[in-house]
Amino acid sequence: MIAPDSLARHVQTLASEIGERNVFRPEALTAAADYITAQWQAQGYQVAPQVYKARGVVSANLEVARRGVVRPEEIILVGAHYDSVAGSPGANDNASGVAVLLEISRLFAAVEPAITVRFVAFVNEEPPFFFWGKMGSMIYAKAARAQNDDIRLMVSLEMLGYYSDTPGSQHYPPLFRYFHPSRGNFIAFVSNLRSRRIMRQAAAAFRAHSDFPLEHTATFGFIPGIAWSDHLSFWRAGYRAFMVTDTAFYRYPHYHTARDTPDKVDYVRLARVGEGLYHAFADLANGGNKPQ
Repeated sequence: MIAPDSLARHVQTLASEIGERNVFRPEALTAAADYITAQWQAQGYQVAPQVYKARGVVSANLEVARRGVVRPEEIILVGAHYDSVAGSPGANDNASGVAVLLEISRLFAAVEPAITVRFVAFVNEEPPFFFWGKMGSMIYAKAARAQNDDIRLMVSLEMLGYYSDTPGSQHYPPLFRYFHPSRGNFIAFVSNLRSRRIMRQAAAAFRAHSDFPLEHTATFGFIPGIAWSDHLSFWRAGYRAFMVTDTAFYRYPHYHTARDTPDKVDYVRLARVGEGLYHAFADLANGGNKPQ
């Protein structure tokens, strides 16, 4: 359903042909937005940009949606940020997340979900915007709350492409190593305590369709890494949200460096993760595990 070659093409375009993309390289940031827009238009979607300025640079969150046919006012939102940190081409962080976002939206183009599924490519997740007001997902989440969007769940796709079967390749915050594997060969669902119920529903749906190793945890947002992506913006806006991740710097040795290049991504495993996520989101959107 999701071809490794398709994922590789997305990552190669974003991280190699376009390369580092942020407000310090505005032409590249625009090129990335144009690529995502073209992909979604080719899938039959109408792209709705949310445009604003950050440090004087025109920036845009990009949204498409598959409208629900039963309860369209209820929303599942799946997002990934398309900017990269300064000094990095951002293959795993976060072209891998964007690649999966694009492939899942492609599959949903042939689906009539019971509730609405939105796909959003967020801008300006990386420093100097992370945690502050010009962060793209912060702009988006505040606007969603202001217009009372009924977002039942937000999922942040954040670094999905690096895996290792070597013992000791996975690291953790204090104490977590006693509860999770030492090999970095799994995908993780991570939520705050308020979102744990729906995160566990999503994990059960993933496991019902995929045998890819999955770990999940619900814990405090102040633990390093737990809140370090766009789901934080939705927590702040009062929505339930969780992150899907390969655990970033707890596993990936090239995190936020110039070595974060397309050759570091495991596209075969990334495709398996993407397919599992598609089925999980389809279940949630069609009432198999109705978001509460």
